Amino acid sequence: MEVFEGAYGGDIMDLSRLNLNNLNFDNLSDKRRKETRQILLCYNRLTVLSESISLFENLEFLDISCNALGVICDDITRLTKLRTLIAKNNRLDEFSLPKDFGSLQLEVLNFSGNRFEEIPTQFLQLQRLQSLSLGGNRLKTIPAEIENLTSLELLYLGGNLISSIPVELANLPYLSYLVLCDNRIQSVPPQLNRLHSLRSLSLHNNLLTYLPREILSLVQLQELSLRGNPLVVRFVKDMTYDPPSLLELAGRAIKTRNLIYSARDLPAHLVTYLDLASKCPNPKCAGVYFDSCVRHIKFVDFCGKYRLPLMHYLCSPECTSPCSSNPQSDADSDDEHSVPADRLQRVLLG
Repeated sequence: MEVFEGAYGGDIMDLSRLNLNNLNFDNLSDKRRKETRQILLCYNRLTVLSESISLFENLEFLDISCNALGVICDDITRLTKLRTLIAKNNRLDEFSLPKDFGSLQLEVLNFSGNRFEEIPTQFLQLQRLQSLSLGGNRLKTIPAEIENLTSLELLYLGGNLISSIPVELANLPYLSYLVLCDNRIQSVPPQLNRLHSLRSLSLHNNLLTYLPREILSLVQLQELSLRGNPLVVRFVKDMTYDPPSLLELAGRAIKTRNLIYSARDLPAHLVTYLDLASKCPNPKCAGVYFDSCVRHIKFVDFCGKYRLPLMHYLCSPECTSPCSSNPQSDADSDDEHSVPADRLQRVLLG
């Protein structure tokens, strides 16, 4: 009783970091129970959640993270006003939940750092859920029924064993933040372009070798993290730019102004050097380069199906490459005109 009374601050009961291994709220006054809106039980040694938790009829927020919980008691489903449940870093799996867990009116659910191998069907019944975090579990798949969570705004599934993204994920109209980093994902379905509310997409540390061109139509997208994927590691190893030497500047001036030269005018090694000039790939630029160039990433159509990130070497930082949609054609595609060049680079580098 003394522990409970000393833990109160307004409508919050803070019982975290007290090394508790069991709890019973039966002796707590009715007044305290009704006043309590938040309970913090994190960083204890609880192996079970007391059934007396159901006595807090006005409870809205419950944090039971960092314990040793292996099961969630059935009585939690009686907390009709509970909106946030945080149970990170326990020993929970898909068999630890009450059958009627899906009847709760939860808006925020965080079960990261547990032992889930599947997303429980009860989670997929939470119609009001806005934020679902299951990072650091053992998930191998994302069920198609994820589309049932039509109120979802944030989905965090980083640090699992997921190898594919279901197209049904694209049916979440309010999804703004999607975190799928540190998995085994090899491809992104083009249907994700239907996520019109998506602002942040984290795909770093996966097995992606390409991106679908449709991803560029996500007009609200502000962050796209791709580091640690083959498509970045392979194409973006060194993005530095060394200013041209005086020799190169002189060589560029000779080539761009079409000045005539021969072995009678210049030493042989300079003639050879001038003959090695590379034309800037930007069709709107008449420049050339020798040793100093800007490495620039552009997405290019591949077989009319995917957009591959390709490295282009430009003559200067001020030069941008429109980059033909078809490598066999000099004409720019409509897609290239609709997407600014700086956005293409930002999308790749995240």
